[in-house]
Amino acid sequence: MGSPLRILHVVVNMNRGGAETLLMNLYRNIDRSKIQFDFLTCKEGVFDKEINELGGRIYRIPYVTDVGHSNYLKALNVFFMNTSQYQIVHSHMDKMSGFVLRAAKKAGVSVRIAHSHSTRSEGGAAARIYKLYAGTMIPKYATDFVSCSREAAEWLFGNKADRTIFLKNGIDLEQFKYSLKVRESIRSELKIKEDQFIVGHVGRFSMPKNHSYLLEVFKEFLSYREEAILLLVGDGPLLPQIKRKVEEMELTKNVKFLGSRSDVEQLLQAFDIFLFPSVFEGFPVSVIEAQASGLPCLISDSITKEVDMGIGLVQSLSLNNKKLWVNRMQDVKSKHSIRNSNLNSLISKNGFDIRDSSDFLRKFYSTVTGDVMNEEVNGIYANIQ
Repeated sequence: MGSPLRILHVVVNMNRGGAETLLMNLYRNIDRSKIQFDFLTCKEGVFDKEINELGGRIYRIPYVTDVGHSNYLKALNVFFMNTSQYQIVHSHMDKMSGFVLRAAKKAGVSVRIAHSHSTRSEGGAAARIYKLYAGTMIPKYATDFVSCSREAAEWLFGNKADRTIFLKNGIDLEQFKYSLKVRESIRSELKIKEDQFIVGHVGRFSMPKNHSYLLEVFKEFLSYREEAILLLVGDGPLLPQIKRKVEEMELTKNVKFLGSRSDVEQLLQAFDIFLFPSVFEGFPVSVIEAQASGLPCLISDSITKEVDMGIGLVQSLSLNNKKLWVNRMQDVKSKHSIRNSNLNSLISKNGFDIRDSSDFLRKFYSTVTGDVMNEEVNGIYANIQ
């Protein structure tokens, strides 16, 4: 048997963000005798050690914010010119993928994939203008387009959105299956009583996640459930700011910061409700994980409806009505004793089993390199809607 096909994935770093977590889920479950992942990054990440253990290679160049525009482009060009073994480059940099794929084309990479994970750029006005410029190059230099949702495809690919392949952000369903034993263990570890109501959130501390709004809603909720606890899982640039806001709002006794955790599937068991008031998202896999755990979810109506698995656990609410959020939170009682632990088949039918996503990606890579049977080609491109 020959060597596996090596795919170069381009990201800023391999930390526990949505796109990065999806990549690791895919990497763990894909047939690594046929497909191997390597990574071009700009910074160290928490998944680096596991990537090396799985047989992946990690390359590093400086990011544009550290060295400036010209030096960043030079680093990209030098890397691709000196690293000629890749037939496929798969970029996850949203609009910044324009620069990545242009450098890859210059170096003769034949398959250049742009992958959309969002519906808006982060950063201030100058950063967004810069990214807008970078994004104009994607239709010219990408050979293939992949997205997590229709909205994300339209945002990044414009008039090429109709050529998009949709890859479901699958999860390991068995890991997230509800367990009363795990719930009790996590609550004991966190020193939280069984009768205390836990509001949970999993997400990077960054502008889109809207943590300030979450705190404001939670404070109003405390007037009805004064012993409630808010658990915030994640890390990110706005963490110090949100910690200060918790102190200013006198919420320190009711809010716990758990940091970046590798056991999210267990933490979800301890929650009673999952709040996700994001300003914008591509496709938040954490909402799929919460549903797989049987959790009722209140999410902002700016998030794609595709995230609702149709099992009665998701409510989409306007960010213009905090009182509605509080009212819906009051409607949720602590129903852990009857929480559904048999949701795997329902979510799997929606296509969110990571094994299916990984197999789909393997077939896609075989398709774009021409190494595939005709029926598999038809199966992949029937995915374009």
